[in-house]
Amino acid sequence: GPVEVRYALGNSYNIPAVKTLALVGVKNVMDLGYRMGLSTWEPTVENINNVGLSLTLGGREVRLLDLTSAFGVLANGGVKQDPVSILKVSDARDKTLYEYHDSDGTRIVEEGIAFIISNILSDNGARSAAFGPSSVLNISGKTVAVKTGTTDEKKDNWTVGYTPSAVVGVWVGNNDATKMNPAIASGITGASPIWQKIMIAALKGKDDEKMEAPGNV
Repeated sequence: GPVEVRYALGNSYNIPAVKTLALVGVKNVMDLGYRMGLSTWEPTVENINNVGLSLTLGGREVRLLDLTSAFGVLANGGVKQDPVSILKVSDARDKTLYEYHDSDGTRIVEEGIAFIISNILSDNGARSAAFGPSSVLNISGKTVAVKTGTTDEKKDNWTVGYTPSAVVGVWVGNNDATKMNPAIASGITGASPIWQKIMIAALKGKDDEKMEAPGNV
């Protein structure tokens, strides 16, 4: 029956996701994902025809860095920043040869949309039906948005979560694409415990970063 978007997204209900994709259109969703940083989602005719409505259930491969960067758009209030690995290069005399400087980034989605999605993904009550009230998706004393994902036969297990200052993505799987033991790799037992440990370390010593609603929400 009818279910609110908050609980559909929080609990990873598949049918509302597929129906939403059908309403919005595969091309539009792939285009948005591509602009958010999913390099394998370029909305070409061939790519669109190869995926269809399975797109929302993992029907199109993604790279961990791409997926984490796309969630970074939501963490950053709808603004995309390209991933950077080298911040500074100095020579033996400590002369700076190169230094990265922050940019304004590129706005991909409205700030209000990013806030609403982040608010849903940080709502423990909205996901409790599927994950329980005390799952490893919670970080004590911190407001953290998080989403899990699992592909068919437990071949891939994902957890990606964020605050306004940190985004962490974890993938668990076999390099030869063989399925994992379902007893040790599910939506809550595979990538999530690793993600929780990394996120706790990343947020250590930081204040709780509550996601502020913009004036138009």
